[in-house]
Amino acid sequence: MVVYSQGRYGEETMAVQGKKYGHSGKLFVLLMAALTLGACQPSAEAPRNSSAAALPGTATSKDFGDYVLHFNAQRTDRLTPEVASTYDIVRSKNRAMLNVSIIKKDDASPGIPVSGAVSATAANLTGQLKNMTLKEIREGSAIYYIGETQVAHSETLIFSIDATPINESSRFSVRFQKQFFAD
Repeated sequence: MVVYSQGRYGEETMAVQGKKYGHSGKLFVLLMAALTLGACQPSAEAPRNSSAAALPGTATSKDFGDYVLHFNAQRTDRLTPEVASTYDIVRSKNRAMLNVSIIKKDDASPGIPVSGAVSATAANLTGQLKNMTLKEIREGSAIYYIGETQVAHSETLIFSIDATPINESSRFSVRFQKQFFAD
């Protein structure tokens, strides 16, 4: 349940399942909600350019034992103007944003966000590589990595993500595909 209220100094705060978030925490919650909704778009079958098959567009996480890698992609025009401005994201029906987070499993909580080395590439179904540079975002205890790239109407992108949590030697790799529609 999401509850909006006014803070002590007039700022808007948001509570999700009892946990309060200020301006920066709201971005994390809004991004995760938008990314979850974005996963509902249909996807197309992708060619197998490597031995690792791409997960369907509805997949948003992959378990790697002590860690879970969360990922999703959406058009940037789905972000609010305030969120886009805060993080220098260009809002457009022709731009896609990738969001990745590494969560260390913890029995006492839903998980602990951790930093690490995260990289990603995107390619369309013809194999054309799309430029993508990820930047780390920290908001309170939340840590995630976002990147943008151009996308055409009805284009399917295959995202390849590599993540190595800090102080770990294991690299976690995942591929997923997502089709984008410019309404």
